[in-house]
Amino acid sequence: MSNAVASQKNLLLIRWLTYLMFMMFAMTSDSVGEIIKEVKLEFDVSNTQASLLHSLFMVGIAFSGLFLGFLADRFGRKPTLILGLALFAASCYLFLIGGSFNFILGLITLSGLAVGIFKTAALALIGDISSSTKEHTGTMNGAEAFFGVGAIIGPLLVAYLLRNGVDWIWLYVIAGGLCTLLIIIALLVKYPKTVRPVNTKPSSLGSSLKLLKDPYAMAFSVGAFLYVAAESAIYVWMPSYLVCDAGSVNDMFSCYSSDTNKLLALYAVSVFFSLRAVGRFVGIWMMQRYEWSRVLVWFSFAILLCFMGGLIGGKAIAVYLFPLSGIFMSVIYPTFNSKGISCFAKALHGSVAGVILFFTAAGAAAGPLIMGIVTDANGGDAKYGFIVATVFSGLLFLGLLYNTIKKPTAQRLAEVERSEYESEPIPNIDENALRLAPEPGSK
Repeated sequence: MSNAVASQKNLLLIRWLTYLMFMMFAMTSDSVGEIIKEVKLEFDVSNTQASLLHSLFMVGIAFSGLFLGFLADRFGRKPTLILGLALFAASCYLFLIGGSFNFILGLITLSGLAVGIFKTAALALIGDISSSTKEHTGTMNGAEAFFGVGAIIGPLLVAYLLRNGVDWIWLYVIAGGLCTLLIIIALLVKYPKTVRPVNTKPSSLGSSLKLLKDPYAMAFSVGAFLYVAAESAIYVWMPSYLVCDAGSVNDMFSCYSSDTNKLLALYAVSVFFSLRAVGRFVGIWMMQRYEWSRVLVWFSFAILLCFMGGLIGGKAIAVYLFPLSGIFMSVIYPTFNSKGISCFAKALHGSVAGVILFFTAAGAAAGPLIMGIVTDANGGDAKYGFIVATVFSGLLFLGLLYNTIKKPTAQRLAEVERSEYESEPIPNIDENALRLAPEPGSK
């Protein structure tokens, strides 16, 4: 009994360590909208150039997700986590010696590579500590809920630092300190072993790239791309959209008729992240009780309405609807991640997580960059960028509507539930059959 209790405590510690990792890197990644405003003034760069702070970070995540995601499957979750965390901490501390815009862009890219390494390992680890696909979805929502908490803390911390005359780079130094603490904890924790089915080779870059041909992996990856492209529009460009006159601090919110609206415009990103975090905690409860595809289609429709209403109604309406979209965005990405990963054997969770993460980061990089380009092409008016974001949200809704009607993943998820979570052996399965979904019409 004592061994069982110790094992449960260890799993609980692993779960909390995973949650804290998500919270830690969200403090930096989701503060980018606030940092962009400072960087544009400090280095006198355009909207397109400033958006590279976000885009290159996501390019780094995308690269490591696709090309290094297999590390967690091949070498183990713990070594891969520690490697990624160590690289992230190093990139954060190097901000102390940064003095040029290009050097900062280099550090941003390195930190993205690091996040891609430890995040794929953390996502794979969630499968190892889950006893069912439903629990997997709940745990994933929990991890993303703590990501949401970090996304609230980060922008508030940047605002606090700036109000007290402290440079924004200290946000990264603080994150590096937290990362160092997580490394120490990770070194002391015992991780569960990942069981690889018999007659299968260790994961490799080649096996990860084969997943690009798998319809299940690609469907969830494209969904993640569209969602994140729409979501990142809010925290990257909403501050610029809600500003009345970017040329004057005193006139920044002069177009709002009430003090309440001015205050909401000032803290819109924090409100968005707060609602998203609350929604993710609620999502843990919802996904245990309601059919996931129906929840996602209704929430994606609500996001589309928020974007359209904010565009049609202008700043006075957008100041309410854009932050409100956070509560509807809350459960979509963690559920995409969970169901996409759950379509595969646990021994492949790192590789699958890497592929989905690649498309996630690609969406987060491409979406704001396209918005920045379109905004600059139309005289700097962020409204035109948000038209692009509305198109992304519309495509997301249509995809989820199809998923709700046709239910293309129901059989696959049921098969994985039996083979991976109910301790039933996988009979006579070869490497290619394990890695790839059967082609249409195959036997």
